[in-house]
Amino acid sequence: MSNSTINFYALARSFSSPDIIVIVTYFLLNIAVGIWSSCRVSRNTLSGYFLAGRDMAWWPIGASLFASSEGSGLFIGLAGTGAAGGIAVTGFEWNATYVLLALAWVFVPVYISSGIVTMPEYLGRRFGGERIRTYLAVLSLLLSVFTKISTDLYSGALFVQVCLGWNLYLSTVLMLVVTALYTIAGGLAAVIYTDTLQTFIMIIGAIILTITAFNKIGGYSNLEHVYSMAIPSKIIPNSTCHLPREDAMHLFRDAVTGDLPWPGMTLGLTILATWYWCTDQVPSRKNTQRQAGKHPPAADASYAAVPLMSLE
Repeated sequence: MSNSTINFYALARSFSSPDIIVIVTYFLLNIAVGIWSSCRVSRNTLSGYFLAGRDMAWWPIGASLFASSEGSGLFIGLAGTGAAGGIAVTGFEWNATYVLLALAWVFVPVYISSGIVTMPEYLGRRFGGERIRTYLAVLSLLLSVFTKISTDLYSGALFVQVCLGWNLYLSTVLMLVVTALYTIAGGLAAVIYTDTLQTFIMIIGAIILTITAFNKIGGYSNLEHVYSMAIPSKIIPNSTCHLPREDAMHLFRDAVTGDLPWPGMTLGLTILATWYWCTDQVPSRKNTQRQAGKHPPAADASYAAVPLMSLE
């Protein structure tokens, strides 16, 4: 058994019974909400299973969009990148704000009026033929597996391993089984309502964590000073990558020498953000669950405000 595994098990033993109860309750709540939501929507039709009957309220859709993008990968990855390189990384989230508004008022009305279920289906109807539809389906599947699902599974399994001391692969299988139970049984309605549950948990947890962190460092006014003195215990010899950056508290970095130049973060990133938020399968499909003309911009507008909190 490796030292890292021993350390994980030692950490797991430091957790008290209430901690374990909270974690088990979380998994049971997800399964319960998934089963409950699967009984609310007819799963005997294509629209009922894949589009939740096209009769979903705006607030679960907005919450589901949040949970789909702000999952464990972003909670761990964005926080770690911010700690290592400063607050400029929040530009990736802030850029999504106005792109989501474009999704609500420009893209979604077209998707709903065309009556599509998937993005490849829309391209097939728009341009005709099956090759472009098949190409986008395969490309989207590969991108989803290698850039989204894999990172979310790893970060989520890492959390379970740290909390419970379980093997990383066992934790991954556990997450897959729990997710598959309510997704396969309940369809997209189950996904939306379980995402809504996780959204409330993540927002409440993030607020508590933010308040606790500021109390630990003596308030927001001490943040920059404490960060400038934060040097990790393990460093790479003969390098300076472990030292806090001088521009760590700058949201807009230098256009020439910056690692995240402001023209690219404000203008160039918009191209990528438009693809991700307006044409990717997850946000576009979830937005087509509501009826045409029912709360058209509310879901995306509600989520557009959430990335503004990523700086916290």
